[in-house]
Amino acid sequence: MKFFRTWKFRLLVFFAVVGPGFITANVDNDAGGILTYSQAGAQFGYMLLWTMIPITISLIVVQEMCARMGAVTGKGLSDLIREEFGLRITFLMMLGILITNFGNVITEFVGIAGSMGLFGVSKYYSVPICAVIVWLIAVKGQYKSVEKVFLVASFFYITYIFAGVLAKPAWIEAVKATIKPPQMAAFRQTSYLYMVIGVVGTTIAPWMQFYLQSSIVEKGVTRRQYKTSKLDVVLGCIFTDVVAWFIIVACAATLYVHGNRDIRDAADAAQSLHPLAGDWAYILFALGLFNASLFAASILPLSTAYTVCEGLGFESGVQRKFSEAPVFYWLYTALIVAGAAVVLIPGLPLIKIAVFSQVVNGAVLPFVLIFMLLLINKKDLMGEYVNKPTFNIIAWATTAIMIGLTMLWLYGQLSGTAG
Repeated sequence: MKFFRTWKFRLLVFFAVVGPGFITANVDNDAGGILTYSQAGAQFGYMLLWTMIPITISLIVVQEMCARMGAVTGKGLSDLIREEFGLRITFLMMLGILITNFGNVITEFVGIAGSMGLFGVSKYYSVPICAVIVWLIAVKGQYKSVEKVFLVASFFYITYIFAGVLAKPAWIEAVKATIKPPQMAAFRQTSYLYMVIGVVGTTIAPWMQFYLQSSIVEKGVTRRQYKTSKLDVVLGCIFTDVVAWFIIVACAATLYVHGNRDIRDAADAAQSLHPLAGDWAYILFALGLFNASLFAASILPLSTAYTVCEGLGFESGVQRKFSEAPVFYWLYTALIVAGAAVVLIPGLPLIKIAVFSQVVNGAVLPFVLIFMLLLINKKDLMGEYVNKPTFNIIAWATTAIMIGLTMLWLYGQLSGTAG
């Protein structure tokens, strides 16, 4: 009986703490994520599956670091950056994050426009209406109710796992590609490097670290609940990358095999679900993309508003009224309005914009990781919760590799390397 009481207590504690880690990781699979993974599978087949294992390890380490800093210090990441490194550096960091995140917000409305376009709904109707819905979700909802909506939405991604299985991929080839990187010749192609950076950027996006730590603090997670929160983070990271793996596999087994190597719009990407739903593929893909886009279109502006307001010392949080945190809510509103407005401009290559925004995430990621590593290794800040050597090695390696990949890609662009 004591055993069952103990496990019952642990389950109750887990469900009280679960949320921030699982939600943050799964927003990875937003419009930008789905379209980037789809393009990766369509353009290179199984050649990018090897990235999933190291990315998952890095994602768990980075997200756990944020959760730990939030639980131990009771402060958001941008708060800590301001306190430890000063307002000038914080302002520059906030400006960079604001610009980067604005590109991601645009991507979410690209997803909304594309998904509703599959139902024949013009973006000039769908985007403004969804912008209002997104605004109302956070501004009028309480944190707990908003969190429940996001948690339920996260499980819709299981659709893509079924799609990957029913696409009947070459399983042996896919498994081999997952554990063995391609030959070095692939890394001499700028298009391949571009996509590797994009896959990393969409999976370990800079904004995620700020949002997760702020969510941990707002939810009231402390050192006592840290271990349970850690489980929330790990499960979220594994689930989101399993989904990402299956999206790549589904597109490799359908689009790549049939020579559809360039995804130009949501209709092209919808073909990846044809083995699962046949003629209903468009509808299923549209629902999945719409869910992901609306989900992330709420989270991303929130993350940006949290980050900037914390960094510059303004009140923030959806538990506060508009009058109590005006800068937070006005910034959130401005990001939604401006992001939606850009997508309504005629003639823009929306899919290319979506993938490019994820590549920018990958290029910016090292700057955020450097600040995180400097903070989490401060003994006077973290005490006994400073990073263990293994975590430092993985996080610094991730930083160095992303800088190296970005430099290689830029060199290829400047030197005119083919591919």
